[in-house]
Amino acid sequence: MLCIILLAMLQPVMLLIALAIRLDSPGPVLFLQRRHGFQSREFEIYKFRTMHISQPSADGALQQTLRDDARVTRVGRVLRKYSLDELPQIFNVLEGSMSLVGPRPHAVDMRTEQRLGQEIVDDYLHRHRVKPGITGWSQVNGSRGATDTVAQLRQRVELDLHYVENWSLLLDLKILSRTFKVVLRATNAY
Repeated sequence: MLCIILLAMLQPVMLLIALAIRLDSPGPVLFLQRRHGFQSREFEIYKFRTMHISQPSADGALQQTLRDDARVTRVGRVLRKYSLDELPQIFNVLEGSMSLVGPRPHAVDMRTEQRLGQEIVDDYLHRHRVKPGITGWSQVNGSRGATDTVAQLRQRVELDLHYVENWSLLLDLKILSRTFKVVLRATNAY
């Protein structure tokens, strides 16, 4: 129910974002990417496109976005800074592949220092015991953005597992309220 209310409230903003993307650069408005979800099942996540259309790398490896990444469009920089590119994930919540709150879903084949998450952190897959979320405990506790180093990935997984093991409705409400403050500060998002 909360998701339907949010969608109704955000629909005008989402339409303006879609128009800005179309005017800024050629290509589709939405970006779809395979992610790991509940019980490690793959699903397609919806996001507003923030990058120029480019060819995948020769080896097919996923390259995380870097600070001042030339692939990011002008509109994309603003969308990413304030996490507005995440708004279409409301549709993922409505279709049941995501929740409003939970560990952020990582892209299939995402690597940190050329290794998969489960190769680095033994308990990595335990974060998939709940549905992934648009926002989560990690994001409101400073672990937002790319995981370029093993230390960043370990911190993210530790925070995600704290959420999984201590879930409550009160914790979800706390995360939702803190999310707005974190997004407005716009740290670690590029």
